[in-house]
Amino acid sequence: MAKIGVLIETSDEGVKEANGGVITAARGEAGNEIYAFVLNAKAADCRNALQQYGVAKVVEVSADAAAWVSSPDLQARALAEAIKHFEISTLLGLSSAQGRDLLARLAALIDAPLVQDCSGINLAEGTVKKSHFSGKTFATIKLNGNLRICSIRPNTIEAQPAPVEAEVLTFQAAVQDPGGLVVKEVKKTAPGSVELTEANIIITGGRPIGAAENYKILRECAEVLGAAVGASRAVVDAGFAPHSMQVGQTGKTVSPKLYIACGLSGSVQHFAGMKTSRVIVAINTDKDAPIFNKCDYGLVGDLFEIVPVLTAVLKEQPQ
Repeated sequence: MAKIGVLIETSDEGVKEANGGVITAARGEAGNEIYAFVLNAKAADCRNALQQYGVAKVVEVSADAAAWVSSPDLQARALAEAIKHFEISTLLGLSSAQGRDLLARLAALIDAPLVQDCSGINLAEGTVKKSHFSGKTFATIKLNGNLRICSIRPNTIEAQPAPVEAEVLTFQAAVQDPGGLVVKEVKKTAPGSVELTEANIIITGGRPIGAAENYKILRECAEVLGAAVGASRAVVDAGFAPHSMQVGQTGKTVSPKLYIACGLSGSVQHFAGMKTSRVIVAINTDKDAPIFNKCDYGLVGDLFEIVPVLTAVLKEQPQ
């Protein structure tokens, strides 16, 4: 039984739900011993959420340095000391902006093999699966070395509960900030907002949205669904939405349980960013739009008529 580490990401609401799939991947078929490393939260506060997926040890990692909370360089050094101390053979994390950044710094620091944005992993064989050429093909990559580091695309591996009693540990790393990076300011998303790449449900607007203020229609529906709101490249290029909302080949790749495409034609570039969605619902006035050949459910009609009705019906449903 191997010791597998998982870098846990948290938000103001607690442990991010997307961590469950990563922990499930870390368990593997052999039932590995899972160490959950928590950097910016209290391990005791995360214990209940993590132990339900099979985490044996919840480790609160810290360092005695003023820049600890904001310095990814310092966090990478502390994490390197922690995984060495606990003799971790593989470290997994979320393929989020934070996860990719920190894991890349860690891999460079300790000279370990790294594969980002994996859609599957076989710990026994030491291999991972990763999409290439906008999802047209998948590669199986073999990782060699005493320590392997991988980030998992959110929602590609379904979380499977495996309750255990987790032990809470603390680890204070004796490291110093290298001083190569100075964080001047941290800007957080609005409280309660859902990160696009980690969302279970996404509702996206295409060119017919027409104006930035019209996104209010999608946001109202998203609020009821607990969804994130996305945008096509055409919408971003028109200045109706920021690039952080863009889904597609030149934007973000997402894998939600439900993707609602409003006014999207179904271009190859956009489809590359959301083709792994489990269920795709399309709303478009053009019955011949390519999106209807790629969706699970299609509604021919105006998004300005359909989405408000959908929102109203959802509000009437019992919570």
